[in-house]
Amino acid sequence: MASVEECRSALAKLVAQFDEIGEEDRAKHVVERTVSCRVADLGVIFYGRLHPDGLDPFTEQPPPDGKTADVKLTIASDDLIALVDGELDLARALLGGRVKVDASFGDLLRLRRLI
Repeated sequence: MASVEECRSALAKLVAQFDEIGEEDRAKHVVERTVSCRVADLGVIFYGRLHPDGLDPFTEQPPPDGKTADVKLTIASDDLIALVDGELDLARALLGGRVKVDASFGDLLRLRRLI
């Protein structure tokens, strides 16, 4: 089991990877969404915001407006790190139940193209 700090670092790496996606691709596939990432085995939830200009850094502070996230991920700590490191394929993780995503079908398709 990975630590909260390791998960925090993995999410920071994800933000950096997202910055490498070309502006044209982001403009095509990204709409503004709030994102939560619940790390089930650690009992912690990270919150972020996805928008055409990038992915904001994740924090453990819920959005101030009190709304739930548009895209909610639930994942184990080790799987989060493997996913960000490219060792775990998102589609296989979803089909195998290792990652759960609560989002609209359109958001799922967009997410698949970006990760």
